[in-house]
Amino acid sequence: MASLLQDRLTTDQDLLLMQEGMPMRKVRSKSWKKLRYFRLQNDGMTVWHARQARGSAKPSFSISDVETIRNGHDSELLRSLTEELPLEQGFTVVFHGRRSNLDLVANSVEEAQIWMRGLHLLVDLVTSMDHQERLDQWLSDWFQRGDKNQDGKMSFQEVQRLLHLMNVEMDQEYAFSLFQAADTSQSGTLEGEEFVEFYKALTKRAEVQELFESFSADGQKLTLLEFLDFLREEQKERDCTSELALELIDRYEPSDSGKLRHVLSMDGFLSYLCSKDGDIFNPACLPIYQDMTQPLNHYFICSSHNTYLVGDQLCGQSSVEGYIRALKRGCRCVEVDVWDGPSGEPVVYHGHTLTSRILFKDVVATVAQYAFQELRRKILVKGKKLTLEEDLEYEEEEVEPGLEGEHESELALESQFETESEPEPQEQNLQIKDKKKVVTCPLFCPSICCQIVAQAPISKPGSLLLSQQKSKTILCPALSSLVIYLKSVSFRSFTHSKKHYHFYEISSFSETKAKRLIKEAGNEFVQHNTWQLSRVYPSGLRTDSSNYNPQELWNAGCQMVAMNMQTAGLEMDICDGHFRQNGGCGYVLKPDFLRDNQSSFHPERPISPFKAQTLLIQVISGQQLPKLNKTKEGSIVDPLVKVQIFGVRLDTARQETNYVENNGFNPYWGQTLCFRVLVPELAMLRFVVMDYDWKSRNDFIGQYTLPWSCMQQGYRHIHLLSKDGISLCPASIFVYICIREGLEGDES
Repeated sequence: MASLLQDRLTTDQDLLLMQEGMPMRKVRSKSWKKLRYFRLQNDGMTVWHARQARGSAKPSFSISDVETIRNGHDSELLRSLTEELPLEQGFTVVFHGRRSNLDLVANSVEEAQIWMRGLHLLVDLVTSMDHQERLDQWLSDWFQRGDKNQDGKMSFQEVQRLLHLMNVEMDQEYAFSLFQAADTSQSGTLEGEEFVEFYKALTKRAEVQELFESFSADGQKLTLLEFLDFLREEQKERDCTSELALELIDRYEPSDSGKLRHVLSMDGFLSYLCSKDGDIFNPACLPIYQDMTQPLNHYFICSSHNTYLVGDQLCGQSSVEGYIRALKRGCRCVEVDVWDGPSGEPVVYHGHTLTSRILFKDVVATVAQYAFQELRRKILVKGKKLTLEEDLEYEEEEVEPGLEGEHESELALESQFETESEPEPQEQNLQIKDKKKVVTCPLFCPSICCQIVAQAPISKPGSLLLSQQKSKTILCPALSSLVIYLKSVSFRSFTHSKKHYHFYEISSFSETKAKRLIKEAGNEFVQHNTWQLSRVYPSGLRTDSSNYNPQELWNAGCQMVAMNMQTAGLEMDICDGHFRQNGGCGYVLKPDFLRDNQSSFHPERPISPFKAQTLLIQVISGQQLPKLNKTKEGSIVDPLVKVQIFGVRLDTARQETNYVENNGFNPYWGQTLCFRVLVPELAMLRFVVMDYDWKSRNDFIGQYTLPWSCMQQGYRHIHLLSKDGISLCPASIFVYICIREGLEGDES
């Protein structure tokens, strides 16, 4: 089980010093700063900490959970403590998902550099691992956990304990027979490759072996033609050529002799099925594959609500980290609530609440730093615009009961937050379509929509907003003059919008109002969104930062459906899954019937000529499912699989398998689920694995969500994600997908 990681652990000086351990201050807030002793474990994959140098230690974090390392100067918290702690000795461990950052301060600059270099090296090694290397490392980690006395050998008693930790409940005699077969040295223990062989025997997959033999003439290998037949017949890859099949053999066959003979062994076949090519998500949908030259209003745009919040809407923490996380996950519309702060310094927070405050200049600097990674350095800033006839006053938007409304405006800026006025929209940047002007892609693609919300006054002259007089908010003329392409306007009715509004204007809707309009005038809403942008934001009653289901709003063609991205759950799974396609650029082209301004589509009553389809999903088996509920460490999971479809109301459905008792390691279901879908172009699929519990609600294990249009047919693995969207490798479920045109049972 030797690997590059293990080689580095014995030769790299930084990693050797980290394994010895060092004292560092752990900083949680201005008032919480504690000395802790941190040490990299011998496996190179986990860092533990203790209160004293030789005290009882416990896990701090896993290297696989780390996204990046930042120096002290880039830490929002450490910068606020510069008078107490030297920034040069500090660094921040940033984790994937929504886990809070870990701020540490070493005793010297040299020690801080040791940890920063070492952690960077480890993160790079883990990130560069392929599937097999990750599996090997995962196996090595389990060996370390099972080897209780750390002698590099595993007795049968240690193996029994390990099986329980790995979610396996197995007959003792059968387990012992596998143990004896792997113990080729007959030492009574398993070492190195012996443990690997034991694991292979443990994970032998009869369902894959049976599938392999059904296409193999001799049961030992797949010839090039046999593998080509499998790809065309079962994987539905009708256009697959011999050249492509040969390329896959070269990619996944582990033996050199097999590659030379152009055959695929059982191990190579399984490697293919577990790879990206065998994944349920079509690899062709991973890069930017859609037409990116259409008008802005023809795209769904990944959008966030109150981006600065990393907690709830009333007392939660405001942080620039919210912007960093949102932008890194593909968000292209962020929100900035700007208020008057101390000494006229603009601050950002959720007005009239107890949420903490951050400086506006820090937000701007953060967006400038992270918004343009692969982007085209163009920004649209939403805001109100004054007309020549107005007396510096503007109408207030309709507000959601309970909290303030959102007063928004939009302006186009080249590069990073320039303040000079832009000219009026030029004809060369526009297209004429049915007497409506629409903005073409060169203006934005792929860009970021940055929203500045004016919910309270900023009194200092020269700031973005001026002071409030009585009940009216006064808008700074300098800001107003920058509003060119997208002017925020209050929505009154679809008739009023069609008569009075223009292509460069945008209206915002609370989720309550948007849902009501969909029910009352769904087709009009669809047509409205073919020529004007709409933004939907969560109800003011969602003080816990919960989310609505964005699918219902996408069905009407709403482009900016704002989400509380700090809150994990089903709704964010749908959002993340939807924008996983098209290179994760944050823009997804709407279906053609949502781009046609004469469309007859009604999301509540979809009718022909939409091509209905029937989906058959055979849920076959599961692999290495984790045990995530810490209160049930003494038990084995009883997994079941739930499949959910989200789309138009008539397509929304869910079905689930039976549960498998006491087996989270290699459960087998073999059940087929059937769904009838009227509008597959809008459908999303969510696969959820749950731990059955008859006493209470089932516990979440993992999920994976993807668009119908990105789904591959055939025998596919679904690699599970955590609640935060982080890989649970090697946890997966094995399924067979079949899509048939029309609805089963139709005479046609």
